[in-house]
Amino acid sequence: MTELLVAMIALIWIGGTCLRIYRQARFFQIEEYMGARYLRWLFVERERWLPTRPTIAGIVGAGISVVLSEGGSFVPSAIAIVAALAAVYPADEGEIKKKFRATARAKRLLGAACALPVLIGLVTTWLILRLDLGSFRPIIVSVIGFGLFLLAPLWLVLGNILMIPVEAAFRRMFIERARRNLQEIDPVVIGITGSYGKTSTKTYLAHILNGRFHAYPTPKSYNTLMGVCTAINNDLAGNHSIEYFICEMGAYVPGEIREICDLVHPSISIVVEVGPQHLERFGTLENIATAKYEIVKALPQDGTAVFNADNEQIRGMIARGYPETRLTVSLDPNSDARFVASEITERLDGLRFAVTDRETGESAEFATALLGQHNATNVLLATAVAVHEGMSLREVAQRVRTLQPAESRLARLVDAEGITIINDGYSANPVGAVSALKALALHQTGRRLLITPGMVELGELMDRENRKLGEIAAEYATDVILVGKQTAPIREGLLAANFPDERTQTVNTLAEAVQWYQSNLKSGDTVMFLNDLPDTYST
Repeated sequence: MTELLVAMIALIWIGGTCLRIYRQARFFQIEEYMGARYLRWLFVERERWLPTRPTIAGIVGAGISVVLSEGGSFVPSAIAIVAALAAVYPADEGEIKKKFRATARAKRLLGAACALPVLIGLVTTWLILRLDLGSFRPIIVSVIGFGLFLLAPLWLVLGNILMIPVEAAFRRMFIERARRNLQEIDPVVIGITGSYGKTSTKTYLAHILNGRFHAYPTPKSYNTLMGVCTAINNDLAGNHSIEYFICEMGAYVPGEIREICDLVHPSISIVVEVGPQHLERFGTLENIATAKYEIVKALPQDGTAVFNADNEQIRGMIARGYPETRLTVSLDPNSDARFVASEITERLDGLRFAVTDRETGESAEFATALLGQHNATNVLLATAVAVHEGMSLREVAQRVRTLQPAESRLARLVDAEGITIINDGYSANPVGAVSALKALALHQTGRRLLITPGMVELGELMDRENRKLGEIAAEYATDVILVGKQTAPIREGLLAANFPDERTQTVNTLAEAVQWYQSNLKSGDTVMFLNDLPDTYST
């Protein structure tokens, strides 16, 4: 009977450990399976690595069991079972924005991560049951079980390390399959990169080209090597009607864009912006520019590079003189860029501007329902490629009239209550945030509510840029809801700009902000969601 109770204690702790590993895997996945980044996130708050209830239950249960161990094995065992159940019972996870994706890789990781504590727990329990430890058996098993439970994050990291050779083999096969599929289709490959704006530019370019050709863009924000491979293997393979493959390329470290280029071999490359997005990972703007320039270096001698000449870092790329065909765009009428937008106006019904091709002298009036003046740059970049591929400016202008915003990029709708909702929830940056707030200010019929958690991954510039965001928001919003405790610099900026304190509030979750606006806004009011941080930033 005693052995059965001890085994039950062990199984409860082992099961609880595996459950905690599963729940932690969501955060590990958000951190892109990078152990160092995950551990940095884990140790920011004590509750993440040393949860209060399991710790109290484990310590109190063990303490009571020791005190009552004189009464035989049954009482300590019963107490240890209750304590174990209290410890491993899953806590409420609160708001979940991004659920765990049970991909093949994730399943392999979970298998390896859970195998470690299961093996350790079973072997140690077997040894303890064979030693003459009397009434201390349940106490010792509980201590070991609690240790396994507490180390659940570590098992994830170790499991990931153990799976490196396996994942490397799968990765090679996946890449080679994508390479063969792309070679068989043999489309013109257009690469797009930038600190921000690349998804919007990709979306606009695909829409414009599809007016005459058949273009396929990588879906959503699939911009890593494995994401691009997934797009090729799932959607592009066997589709010989595809003439253009528009490939978005992102980077968190130098060399990532080069790897994607080695796979797809672009003949046209677009550099949208170079800015402090992900400065935390790269360290300097120069490092970011070097990483983005990999998409230009990968071009053949007869390739074509398209540049945003309004960006200082990108002007440095243009000056390098490679390749021979370099197309430039600008919103400055005094610029010497080839494609220039002028007379830009923004109204509630969208953007209006004139586009001139200075090489041919051709001009056309562009009108689009898109909001945000930064989108004029994105449209210009797409226009430059389309004209280079044989479309006229007037033909492009016709396609621009029917452009729709990319997902969560200044997408606007009016709900059943007459409240205008502007969704700019994807990865806010200093340039886009200002443009978005100006778009919010166009709505003059009622209150203008800004809901934001601020901007992240800006390195040493993060507090400064978020304070500036607060100062700018004070000019364009009538009410502000800040989501999360990392928003303190925004509040400082709002106060510095004399924004009424009673018009500002800070909440813990996006759900609280949504509930407030649904209860307090009315027809004619506007709410803007500026950025939406992943669950790793939740309070």
